Amino acid sequence: MNNLNREILKLAIPNILANLSVPVVSMVDVALMGHLGSGSYILAIGFGVMIFNFMYWAFGFLRMGMTGMTAQEVGRKNVPESYRLLFRGLLIAFGGALLLILFQTPLLNLALYAIDGSDAVNQQVSDYFRIRIYAAPATIGLYAFVGWFLGKQNATIPMIITILVNFLNAGLSYYLVTAGGMETEGVALGTVVAQYTGFVVAVLFFLGYYRQELTREAFQNIVEIQAMKRFILVNTDILIRTLCLIFALSFFKVMSARESELIGAANILLLEFIAIAAYGIDGFAYAAESISGKYFGAGDPTRLRQAIRYCFYWGFGLGLLYGLAYWLFGFEILSVLTDQQQVIQVAMDYLIWLIIFPLVSVIPFVWDGVYIGLTSSKAMRNTMLLATIIFIGAFYGFEHLFGNHGVWLAMITFVLARGISQTILAKRVVYDKLIKR
Repeated sequence: MNNLNREILKLAIPNILANLSVPVVSMVDVALMGHLGSGSYILAIGFGVMIFNFMYWAFGFLRMGMTGMTAQEVGRKNVPESYRLLFRGLLIAFGGALLLILFQTPLLNLALYAIDGSDAVNQQVSDYFRIRIYAAPATIGLYAFVGWFLGKQNATIPMIITILVNFLNAGLSYYLVTAGGMETEGVALGTVVAQYTGFVVAVLFFLGYYRQELTREAFQNIVEIQAMKRFILVNTDILIRTLCLIFALSFFKVMSARESELIGAANILLLEFIAIAAYGIDGFAYAAESISGKYFGAGDPTRLRQAIRYCFYWGFGLGLLYGLAYWLFGFEILSVLTDQQQVIQVAMDYLIWLIIFPLVSVIPFVWDGVYIGLTSSKAMRNTMLLATIIFIGAFYGFEHLFGNHGVWLAMITFVLARGISQTILAKRVVYDKLIKR
């Protein structure tokens, strides 16, 4: 194995391990609700998570944009500017979190209107929301820290933090629901405690590992106009891209539930499979962010081209393993998530789409990492907007023709539209960009 593959795996493996702990929390939450005797609990937790995905993932640009920009400063050996990026990100994180908390009531009312669920589902979602909203400062602040650590070519610290947060979250949620007699409120409270614990640990790691690099220069010009403008422009593109992704997933959930409560619950369970695959393959996307940003900043096009190619090889290998696992053990995984046999049988009818998904998703995931590393955010935004438009058209066309199979076909079309358009644009926004340096 050559040195470049070792470098990719050194970044990817900790991210894969960390990322795989993320769907553990979601699976535990769904499993806890899936054994409470009604499909409405599964819908409630699915909708509750969806709402916070909209709000928190909207700040996901702090994680992604931070990684690419910091990695480029690492490649340029500009240490003070790499620290200023973190401080700018934290300022935005805390300001955004404060706004979410202040406007929580209208945000919740808007979400419930969009969901249009039953009274029971709406009440459970509200109970979940009113508690989890107070995790906002820690959750969004962690995005900035994790992105910055990755940009500094350190995947180990984010792995430790992510695994700690997610397993603490899962353990607390399990205890509060099973022993504490709570329902969706227990899941939310477990999340709040875990997120603040993770943020404190991130601060301790930062002080323990990077305090010696901090100089007075790093605290100068944090809010310098041109630097803030570039930071905001790059991250605004990523924000739009992320909102489109969240919209597509949320639209999928809401429209599934309107088909019937049974179909809605089955599709939410199957989305857990997508989450497992996505978070695993994202390990190579994260590696692509860090390593492409570093080699672009260092002006090394040969290593950058090789790194991109190797990230795709590793990603497709992992995607194939996921597809095989879902084909062989799909029923067993569903049986862990719920004991409602009717929901399991409906979900099994659509398992074929989960076997296809991991392979087709590799293309947009790895390209996302490369685009972020090179801060080609405008192109990433435009390809996502195009894919979202195609998804909406495909949804209404295929759903009318094929029912729920059409819904899943539309989701696969969404993923393919992203990957194909990114591949077409790569010559101009990736490879030609290297020549112009």
